[in-house]
Amino acid sequence: MIGTGTVINVVAVLVGGTLGTLLGTRLPERMRETIMHGLGLLTIVIGVQLSFQTENVLIVLGSLLVGGIIGELLRIEDYINRAGRWIERKTTRNSGAAAQPLDTAHPGTTRFSRAFLTASLVFCVGPMAIIGSFNDGMKGDYAILAVKSALDFFAALAFASTMGPGVIAAALSVGVYQGALTLGAGWASGILSDPLIAEMTATGGVLMLAIGLALLELKQIRTGNLLPALLVAPLIAALVKK
Repeated sequence: MIGTGTVINVVAVLVGGTLGTLLGTRLPERMRETIMHGLGLLTIVIGVQLSFQTENVLIVLGSLLVGGIIGELLRIEDYINRAGRWIERKTTRNSGAAAQPLDTAHPGTTRFSRAFLTASLVFCVGPMAIIGSFNDGMKGDYAILAVKSALDFFAALAFASTMGPGVIAAALSVGVYQGALTLGAGWASGILSDPLIAEMTATGGVLMLAIGLALLELKQIRTGNLLPALLVAPLIAALVKK
């Protein structure tokens, strides 16, 4: 059935995030810090690998510049943080749990919304999400998304053990993003050729690098405001390759 891969992926994030949240309360602070730094290093490695897929680094540069301007004008990260806080209010109200404290590195942002944003980007940026969703939508083949689900399960477990329950909410992002790609696979596959997907993936790799820097507490970047670059990349690539 079309969409099976996305359902499996959402369940994997939910289960992994829940287990990680339960486990995190039992880990000493030093251990959680070390795990977070390990995740940051791995995220940087993945980002570098993805960014090397570009055939023209100027396409990635242009995408980031144009996408960053659009994101700042639209204040996308603010809306994502609001969505995270809304989900947090709904879940804490139903469970009776106390809201999480503000993230001192991001005024007005809670740890929950920061975890939601970070995990959403990690789970949604990358070629497996795009190609896997296309295969699921066009052929009903969810093998790639099944492999991605296994990877996301362990990533959600690790992230949630250090960042908290906001990672669980990222399952919503996975469902919406991959679900939309799956449903629009026939239309999108006719437009997004392999070279265009490669530039989109490479641009996503740079966003992964930004996430890694944040996890290592080296530099806090408004990564959410760079998200339009993912849409701009294939447009610029299409113009350049004509």
